[in-house]
Amino acid sequence: MLKLTIKPGEFINIGNDIRVVYSGGTDGNIHLLIDAPRELNIVRSKVLSRKKKTDQKIIIRILLRLTMQNLSSRRRQSPKFDILSKRIRILKKK
Repeated sequence: MLKLTIKPGEFINIGNDIRVVYSGGTDGNIHLLIDAPRELNIVRSKVLSRKKKTDQKIIIRILLRLTMQNLSSRRRQSPKFDILSKRIRILKKK
């Protein structure tokens, strides 16, 4: 990892297509301007972690739904169905 020190108004070029300009800041915050091609995906780490949590919740819901469908198809075959379905409903509420 490269560490650079720049002053407000100065910039860093990354390759031929990307320019990062430091425009100043306040306590605990910096202000960057990023000029890059639209094809490049630029995302803050906070947004990535939020998206990851959302994706995990979606995956859990899908797995629970599939489990419920599987259990409902076995309902008459297994006396444990009611206990499992209650536990899954509790997990869904979380």
